[in-house]
Amino acid sequence: MSTSYIIWGIIIYTLVASFIAILSRKGNLPGMSGYFIGNRKMNGVLSALSYSATTFSAFMMVGLAGLTYKGGIGALGFEIVYFTGVSLILIFGPRFWLAGKKNGYVTPSEMLGDRYQSKTAAIVITIMSCLFLIPYSAVQLAGIGYLLQGMTDNAIPYSTGVLIAIALALFFSYAAGIRSVVWTDSLQAIFMIITSTAVVLFIVHSLGGFGQFFNNLETNHAEILTVPGNGFFSIFTFISMTIPWFFFSISNPQVSQRLFMPNSFKGLRQMLLGFLVFGLIYTFVSVMWGLSAVQLFPNLENADLASPNLLSSDLVPPVLGVIVMVGILAAAVSTIDSIMLTLSSMFARDVYGNISKKASDKQQLKVGKIVIPVIAILAYAFAELELNLIAVLSVAASSGLIVAVPAIFGTFFWKRGTALGVIVSVTVSALIVLILEATGFKPGGLGSGVWGLLISTILFVGVSLATKPPVEKANEFFNLMKDHRSGKKTI
Repeated sequence: MSTSYIIWGIIIYTLVASFIAILSRKGNLPGMSGYFIGNRKMNGVLSALSYSATTFSAFMMVGLAGLTYKGGIGALGFEIVYFTGVSLILIFGPRFWLAGKKNGYVTPSEMLGDRYQSKTAAIVITIMSCLFLIPYSAVQLAGIGYLLQGMTDNAIPYSTGVLIAIALALFFSYAAGIRSVVWTDSLQAIFMIITSTAVVLFIVHSLGGFGQFFNNLETNHAEILTVPGNGFFSIFTFISMTIPWFFFSISNPQVSQRLFMPNSFKGLRQMLLGFLVFGLIYTFVSVMWGLSAVQLFPNLENADLASPNLLSSDLVPPVLGVIVMVGILAAAVSTIDSIMLTLSSMFARDVYGNISKKASDKQQLKVGKIVIPVIAILAYAFAELELNLIAVLSVAASSGLIVAVPAIFGTFFWKRGTALGVIVSVTVSALIVLILEATGFKPGGLGSGVWGLLISTILFVGVSLATKPPVEKANEFFNLMKDHRSGKKTI
């Protein structure tokens, strides 16, 4: 594929997305709530498209396709487990939304700090989120680096691709905060689902149709269609990867923060249903990409180059290949700018705001905007390590974030949970996850996320039982849904 096509594709996308981002500034809402969560005025359709674009990032079309190439059909089971985990939103989504609406929360860590009546707990959650989400944002940058490098045969080097993604994410973040991100996300989500599906249909047709497609796999790559297949998806590997992914929807603050944004309960339901439909289609498309690459490029050294090679192959019309490439670029940028906004809002609200007790909302917003490029620089530095297998690295990030899950469950469903329980469980288990990830040690053959969740749960329950809970605030959270269903005015 001609490099000039790709360059023009990036230029056109940048111009269109920038126009939309600038247009979103009209009626811009001031303050932390306006800048970071759209003042809770996002409708269901926009929320669904933005939620989808943010969640299904470079991980899907580069990472999941690469994981399928590497380990076979087990990757589909891995992603389906994530969908079962989305059911957690049915439980936690309304409670997040009600708590945020009633108490004016901007960040998930602010909500946890208030529930457990501890500024320290909010600070600890924020620091832990930064430790694991900055590497995750770097994974998105790496996806773009590999994509542009592979499609142009290194005419656009890896580092240049990373810098392009960083520059776009920074611009969209500053244009109008979450409003520009949501509007550009919506464009990107529609773009992604249509074009990526079209590529699958083109390739499958070129390979003889669906019947011949799977017959070729069964004849020449039978191990790809079984689990554990070539051995990659052993039972321990599967469990270690899927458990952190199961809790992704509540453990990742850039996702859970969006539960504060819908303008109503109806909008929240529309967001979830739209996301599920989008995600199911996109999952099968990504897996089909990986299975297609197995047939066309069976000897790739780096599985993450499966998608770039596919898009630049003769089977995909150049214009369509460029359009899909732009869609993947846009998806990764969506995740990166969402993470930058979430982490900067958490730092401004829950670290700076709690340490500087007299900090006004305006001062917090100013600090949040200053922090955004700092996060970008750290993510860039991490991305330059050029680590392989994006899907596995994404799971590693979720393995760290999973340590907050017991505290999140306790927020709404266990009155005995205490601040010290949160602080000890998150701090100790996060350190253990970091050590396990750094050393590659897997006790009992299980990954760091499994041990992080287990240790965090034990510590949270044990320490909470030995300390005194904030009874009044616990009752308030415990009764959120009860009061709502009874029609009692709580907002």
